[in-house]
Amino acid sequence: MPAEHRPRREVVTRTPGPVRRPPGHRPARSEISEQTPLGDVYVRSLMRSQLRAGLSALGLLLLLVGPLPLLFASPAAGSFSLPRPVLWAVLGVAVYPVVWLIARRYVRRAERNERDFTGLVEGR
Repeated sequence: MPAEHRPRREVVTRTPGPVRRPPGHRPARSEISEQTPLGDVYVRSLMRSQLRAGLSALGLLLLLVGPLPLLFASPAAGSFSLPRPVLWAVLGVAVYPVVWLIARRYVRRAERNERDFTGLVEGR
C-alpha cells in the first residue's frame, strides 16, 4: 500500500473523562473530616496561623495604646501641662481609630488565612 492510502495511526494515552488520582491519595477534606493524623496537622496549622494573627494584633495594640495611661499618670506628664479634658479626649476618642485599624488588619489577615486553608483543602 502506498504511504498516502495508509490509515493514520493514533496513540491513546488515556481514556477521556475526569482525571483520577492514584488510589493511595486521599483529599485533604476527607483527612480532616475523618480526623486522621494528617487532618489534625492541617487543622493545627490553621489554628496556629490564626493564633499568630491574634497575638500580633494584641501585641501591636498593647505597644501603641497600653503606655498611654501610664504616660499620662506619670509625674513627667506634669511637664506637658496638658489639661485634663485633652488627656481624656486622647484616651477616650483618639485611641479608637488606632484600635479600628489594628482590628481591620487582624480581620483581613484572618480571612486570608481561612482562604489559604480552604484553597489547600479543596486543592486549588
